[in-house]
Amino acid sequence: MKTRLALLFALVSAGALSAFAVPQPGDIAPNFALPDIAGQKYSLDQFKGKYVVLEWNNPECPFVHKHYDSGNMPNLQQEERAKGVVWLTINSANTNKQGDEPPAQIEKFLHTTHADPTAYLRDQDGSVGRLYGAKTTPDMYIINPGGKLIYDGAIDNKPTPDPADIPGATNYVRAALDESMSGKPVAVTTSRPYGCSIKY
Repeated sequence: MKTRLALLFALVSAGALSAFAVPQPGDIAPNFALPDIAGQKYSLDQFKGKYVVLEWNNPECPFVHKHYDSGNMPNLQQEERAKGVVWLTINSANTNKQGDEPPAQIEKFLHTTHADPTAYLRDQDGSVGRLYGAKTTPDMYIINPGGKLIYDGAIDNKPTPDPADIPGATNYVRAALDESMSGKPVAVTTSRPYGCSIKY
């Protein structure tokens, strides 16, 4: 009896783990739908056939400010969007937790930093963040026109809040997009994200 129960528990545990498995590079990116700060709904499926960048964001995080105040993230957004890339910035901070700011404050953050995402989406119950396994802000994901995840991880290889480190950094997001758009395999498909923990 104990052996059967142990086997059943193992099977149930394995099923639970697979049910909560997050997508890995090479997997089809799971669909989701979220509202932007004006309440308009966006879904991943509506951008089929395009490159899509998912960027997890918290306007109060110093690592986010490193990349926004310096112009690094806004410039990358503008550069890639000019090539037809869809850029979805996602805030998964839970309601009333650090980073969950009202739309007016987020609008001010986007305006003062000259940010240019396709949309800034609110994930206040954290469901999409957990679906993708997002851990930090920023945490970056790239989906190719075939709907497959081709990169997840850090924006670059300098895990500090110091803007002075940006010029000497390897930008993994730019590199992955350039390689994929050129028909080359992505050299770095995953890296360890760094930044502030997402406040689920």
